[in-house]
Amino acid sequence: MTEKTLHTGWKMRRLGEMEWLPATVPGSVYGDLLANGRMENPFWKDNEDKALELMEYDYEYTMQFDCPEDILDKDRILLHFDRLDTIADVFLNGEHLGDAFNMHRIWEYDIREKVKPAENELRVVLHSPNKYIREAFRECRTLGNDDTLEGFVHIRKAHYMFGWDWGAHLPDAGIFRPVTLLGIDRGRIDNVLILQQHERVPEADSDRAIAALGNRSVSRVTLQLQVTEETAGITDGVPKLMDVTGGRVFGGCGQHMSYQAEITAPDGTKAVYEDSPTEIVIEEPKLWWPNGYGAQDLYTVKVVLYSDGREIDCWEKRIGLRTMNMRREKDEWGECFAHEVNGAAVFAMGADYIPEDNLLGRVTPETTRKLLEKARFANFNAIRVWGGGYYPSDWFYDICDELGLMVWQDFMFACAVYELTPAFEANIRQEFIENVKRIRHHASLGLWCGNNEMEQFVFERNSWLTKASEVRDYFLMFERIIPEIVHTYDPQTFYWPASPSSGGCLDEPNDPNRGDVHYWAVWHGNKPFSEYRKYFFRYASEFGFQAFPSLKTIETFTDDPEDYNAFSYICEKHQRQYSANGKIMGYMQQTYKYPSGFDTFIYASQLLQADAIRYGVEHFRRNRGRCMGAIYWQLNDCWPVVSWSSIDYEGRLKALHYYAKRFFAPLLLSCEYRE
Repeated sequence: MTEKTLHTGWKMRRLGEMEWLPATVPGSVYGDLLANGRMENPFWKDNEDKALELMEYDYEYTMQFDCPEDILDKDRILLHFDRLDTIADVFLNGEHLGDAFNMHRIWEYDIREKVKPAENELRVVLHSPNKYIREAFRECRTLGNDDTLEGFVHIRKAHYMFGWDWGAHLPDAGIFRPVTLLGIDRGRIDNVLILQQHERVPEADSDRAIAALGNRSVSRVTLQLQVTEETAGITDGVPKLMDVTGGRVFGGCGQHMSYQAEITAPDGTKAVYEDSPTEIVIEEPKLWWPNGYGAQDLYTVKVVLYSDGREIDCWEKRIGLRTMNMRREKDEWGECFAHEVNGAAVFAMGADYIPEDNLLGRVTPETTRKLLEKARFANFNAIRVWGGGYYPSDWFYDICDELGLMVWQDFMFACAVYELTPAFEANIRQEFIENVKRIRHHASLGLWCGNNEMEQFVFERNSWLTKASEVRDYFLMFERIIPEIVHTYDPQTFYWPASPSSGGCLDEPNDPNRGDVHYWAVWHGNKPFSEYRKYFFRYASEFGFQAFPSLKTIETFTDDPEDYNAFSYICEKHQRQYSANGKIMGYMQQTYKYPSGFDTFIYASQLLQADAIRYGVEHFRRNRGRCMGAIYWQLNDCWPVVSWSSIDYEGRLKALHYYAKRFFAPLLLSCEYRE
């Protein structure tokens, strides 16, 4: 397969205007308007309101490109968008190629008969997400999170962009991931599924023995390869997915498909396996472990696809040799819920990850690495990707692999109900398949989770529920469709229907004795820190406490000293939870001497947050075995805001993050007072 990126020479404008502006791809509408001086900083004071109005309009992007000869002569030529945000129409040389309507999916258009050798005009029209959700909501009043714009559930776009209790109303749009011209000769690798079989040594029959033996707990790993090819021209030029595992000869045309596998070990040694192997045995394997439990050794797997002996495509990924599951066994307290890596139970320590920015063009491998390295600095071994954002880029998982951060991966549904129409089902099915196949090979992938907090709200018959069909559709989506897809495309990764959950079926989803729990009596319920001691959760996947960002971060959204007050208009504008600043004040007066100035108040709020989370985490860790996870809400921010984060938008560590380095330390001394 031959590729050419289409990232240069782009320009953009509001649809209907005359003037074109230089544009950056990958990037976003807000990013381009900001770079060209056509909008003010959306994070400054209350400029968010002006930025929201800009998304009442449609925008168009265009560029010209030549098609190289080595692509022109291929059997298929594809225009590949690695995600579009979100409602778009795509044109080539004035001809409509198709539309896009899901930012979580790949969009490809066959242009073999439409592309010219030179001066091709590519045009993308991005339609207003605001208008789209309003119209959809008028037709169907499906409800969700009260902090968002009405109708957000009707668009497969990151929900947080429409507002959250920590997020602004900034629904950006754009070509936010790479655009590529693909030339395909005969076929291409659809994906490679690698299943692992580990042979344990007899001595490794307990957590203690496994910990002592480390890599020596496994003597051999067998990799089972399943290779799928997308073949062109089998039926009237329409591509089809074909299983070519072990090699295959197509009867109709006599075409012989085969592949070669190459394994590069962590020490750089390579082994080549010819003749389409279905199994590869690795002796004395170097296992991948979460941070704090061992090394993060990674192997590179390269699969080269041949047609009649001629190389036509290549697939190359890094994997970790490890087993990863959730241990669920009945015990004296109910049912345990713990990550099990290479047969050893792991106490999960980390935080919930939200999207890093409202302007997606600002998220880069460098920004993500800086953030995740700060997570490792605080002794994290796990991170939960929250379901109201978007599936992160490949580099996110690459970095988690390297740093030893087990990923709890939500599917992108949060705090809402959904109507499962045939069109919506077809849309999300493809979304699930694409993302499962993309992410499944990563060593860090710990589990798939259906959604954030939806089972809990359906169980409680939350006010979002307006009709019985929404309950039915919930079950169809999260307890039939998604688990079936995960089982088909990633059978060795654990699936969990929701967070929180006790295992599904609306069976007490926030039960403290089973599954995972979201606990908010401390903070939302105004309970004292000591309330944590009353509960012995099996896995706390959300609990949190707010604090102000640093003064230097506050200065990025206001320079007016009159705003330096927790209850000023601007500070409240950058505080999205109703009455939250009052909560901070209430807890503070119970805990500390009241601060004399705003800067002291900021510092005290951070200490208060740190003490609150420390109190909970130490209690959970003192009860290790009964509790096996402490994932606090939240790691980061997507704009400068007062929130539950331990790292503010500018990357500055709050006191909580320094505390986390201590309370997540491998060895912790914690004392509990008993009367």
